[in-house]
Amino acid sequence: MTHALALWCVDMGTAEIRPGSLGDGVLVEALFSGISRGTERLVFEGRVPASEYERMRGPAMEGAFPFPVKYGYNVVGRIAEGTNKGQLVFALHPHQTCFRSSEFALVPLPQNVPPDRAVLGANMETALNLLWDSGAAAGDRIAVIGAGVVGALAAYLASRLPGAEVTLVDLNAERSSLAESLGCQFSLPEHAPQDCDVVFHLSASPAGLATAIDCAGMEATVVEGSWYGDAKTSVPLGGAFHSRRLRICSSQVGQIPPTRAPRWSYGRRMAKALELLADPVLDTLISGETSFTELPDHYGGILSDPATLCHRIRYDLP
Repeated sequence: MTHALALWCVDMGTAEIRPGSLGDGVLVEALFSGISRGTERLVFEGRVPASEYERMRGPAMEGAFPFPVKYGYNVVGRIAEGTNKGQLVFALHPHQTCFRSSEFALVPLPQNVPPDRAVLGANMETALNLLWDSGAAAGDRIAVIGAGVVGALAAYLASRLPGAEVTLVDLNAERSSLAESLGCQFSLPEHAPQDCDVVFHLSASPAGLATAIDCAGMEATVVEGSWYGDAKTSVPLGGAFHSRRLRICSSQVGQIPPTRAPRWSYGRRMAKALELLADPVLDTLISGETSFTELPDHYGGILSDPATLCHRIRYDLP
């Protein structure tokens, strides 16, 4: 009988490896998983609001918020049985050595996307949804506030719009090399571009949101993609906010935008997100790697380190 081990957040700031439920369906052996720092940090610190306990339940999650809970959603593995044995797949699943899943929930990797990069799949899916929600178009002046993984991927996608002028804005000046590699300009907040057509906010901070609003031009859209957990957030709606007739819209990957929902399924969106990971430059978003067996000792440090982008977990199969 196959046994699975998973990472569990068992108390505020404490993680352990414990048995995890295998589930039902096709057996998958994990090769890599990716830590999504923003959301997983809120879970690890017990900062998921009670009002969001049900909506925040991810696929194959076990336990209950706040603790103990098995959480995560970026796993790349290999099918271990059946007619598709050996096929590499992506799944929305917590950090776990092996699991069973319906074939419908397993997305085959494109041949030109290596499994160690495919852990960016869920983040790319979020960035794609952000771009759809924004309405950004060719030639636009675009600012992305917050150079985390999702912000960087949103900037990467936006910079591929013909003629678009994209600036990645972050407090960390060392992120300038990241912006350059992704084909974007870089700016510190005090020098952020003005009169933008579209602004993405992904810093999860009130100061970042204020910068985003300040960057927006007349009748422009600010797309709020940050999730603050149980934190209260001030929004600067004074000054020129009303005279510029700005629009702030939320974007969350749990729903496909209404203009695309009649044609796009979640499966189609995820398959496209994986296709968009073919560019080797995106390896720059992998900021470190840890073996699964050592993860509990390092998990808190990985989540608290502002230099963390996507931290990859390696599963050493026998």
